[in-house]
Amino acid sequence: MASFWDSYKEFWSERFSFLSNYSNAIQRDRPLHPWTDSDVDQFIALDPVHGPALKSARDAVQFGITGSALGAAFTAGYAWKYSRSLHGAALSFLAGGVFGWTFGHEIANHALQLYRLDTLAAEAKFLEWWKNKSE
Repeated sequence: MASFWDSYKEFWSERFSFLSNYSNAIQRDRPLHPWTDSDVDQFIALDPVHGPALKSARDAVQFGITGSALGAAFTAGYAWKYSRSLHGAALSFLAGGVFGWTFGHEIANHALQLYRLDTLAAEAKFLEWWKNKSE
């Protein structure tokens, strides 16, 4: 049983290896202090490589939020209009929000050309910079 568990852990740790980029910021004795928008803007101005990628990633969130709100509202509205079922409208609201978030991020990916940037490295670099600055 132990060998099965070890192979299972190894399999999933390979699939989610990107989480190790955040381990120095997440697995700490004391959590990092919260940052503000001015701190992020300061990092964007200081780092010419990762700053623009982080700015684009932060701008992409607005696409996701807009898509989530539109998807939730429209799918819940259609479900309510045609079924008059409260639980159906609530489930459609949740599903529409998730689908809208996904489509919003895909639109942002193409509109802001995020596929050309390494946003994961930019976020990890920002967390490293914030950890060094706050200590």
